[in-house]
Amino acid sequence: MNDVIVVLLGTDHHPFDRLVDWADEAARRHPERRIVVQHGETRAPTVAEGHAYLPHATIMQLLAEAGAAVCHGGPGTIMDARGHGHLPICVPRDPAYGEHVDAHQQRFAALADGVGVLRVVDTAEAFYAALDQTLAASHKSQHRALPPNPATEAARARLARALDELVEPRQPRRRERALLNLGDV
Repeated sequence: MNDVIVVLLGTDHHPFDRLVDWADEAARRHPERRIVVQHGETRAPTVAEGHAYLPHATIMQLLAEAGAAVCHGGPGTIMDARGHGHLPICVPRDPAYGEHVDAHQQRFAALADGVGVLRVVDTAEAFYAALDQTLAASHKSQHRALPPNPATEAARARLARALDELVEPRQPRRRERALLNLGDV
């Protein structure tokens, strides 16, 4: 039984305080577990372990170690969790709470829930119940990881590199350095 619960909010700039609050309460209810929240632009949790951004490789490692995966309604995050054998608990961002610009995550998550790819929750009570059921039933052993697909893996690697470059400090490229130095001439 793994003691890690991974909560992935994605990188959208809209606040997703609702899920951070639920993760903090889950950390209070499960002090024996390490709850890791990747919170992006949303405020950090106060009880659970929080990281604004994590390299894709770190997220993959956490998912590999996790006993439960919780995510927003982004297809990439959902597929990463599924790829590690999880039936993710999905809390799609809700525009009614200012968590996104529209309801596309809710529509996608409802469709994916309907075919058994994930489990949608939209209230705190449903979240805690789903988390407790996931931990008790060890869904990881009941769901097979998706087989690797070379095209998907290549696209995922390119996207991960691009996202990592966005959140890591970058050095100016040679041409940019040359232009910056023009002012010194």
